[in-house]
Parts: sequence; structure tokens; C-alpha cells
Amino acid sequence: MEFLGNKEILNNYKIGFLCSRKVPSNIILKTYDWAIEQREKGVCVISGFHSKIEKDVFHYLLKGMQPIILVLARNIFKRIPETLKTQIEKKRLLIISPFDQNIKRTSEATSLLRNKYISDISDTLFIPFLSSDGQLKKLLDSHSLKKFTSF
Repeated sequence: MEFLGNKEILNNYKIGFLCSRKVPSNIILKTYDWAIEQREKGVCVISGFHSKIEKDVFHYLLKGMQPIILVLARNIFKRIPETLKTQIEKKRLLIISPFDQNIKRTSEATSLLRNKYISDISDTLFIPFLSSDGQLKKLLDSHSLKKFTSF
């Protein structure tokens, strides 16, 4: 387990954000509104921010001042992207990698483990859309993950 940034963020109430990759357009707009609401409330959101919708949510969250936790499905960055470096310096971002240095690429297997980790350390989960045949649904079915909210 590697950490980069403000580990104190782990003490916050955390909403885990997970979402299936293929999302209907009406859910996308609601999810953007949800992200803006979390930002305005100052809620700490934890996610992999990997899929298109997760990256969009991260974009909305970065416009605020609330803490954010990014969990990678690979090893920690060797070179930190400038956008993230700025947020780390502001002490509002924590980057976590539950993987060792040998895991250099994101895969389906590491994404599943990352999502399980996000579920484990979140106080609650928000899943705006869950594809009936996707990997996230399989994860929820195969593990006794905490209850989640959605639209």
C-alpha cells in the first residue's frame, strides 16, 4: 500500500463513487449534478476516477476545496501529473495505490481489487448506474459489499 498526499483525509467521512462504464445520458447529467452537490457540501469523495464519467466527476470536484481520494488500479505515479501535484500541495488530495511497484498497468483484475478497496474504506457508496452484466455488478454480487445509493 502506497500513499501520496495528505493521509489525514482518510479521517473524513468518505463517499465511494463507482459507476459502470456505459451510462445512459439521463444518468450522466444527474451524476454531474451530484458531483457539484458533493463539492458544494465539502464531502470527501473516493474513487478510481478512471472511466469517462469518473474523470468528469473528478473534474467537477477539483473546482472545489473539499478533500478527494484517488485510488489507482496500478502502482503509484513515478511522475505526478501537474494537476494532481497542485492538489497534493494544497493538502486536499490523497492518492492511494493498493499495489506494489510491479503492477505498472491497470487491468480488469486490478480494477476489481481497487473497487473492492474503495468499498472497504468508504463510509457509503454511490453508484449512479450499474450495468446488469458489467464487472461492477459481478463485484457487488460476489462480495458482501456495503449497501449503496443510486438515482
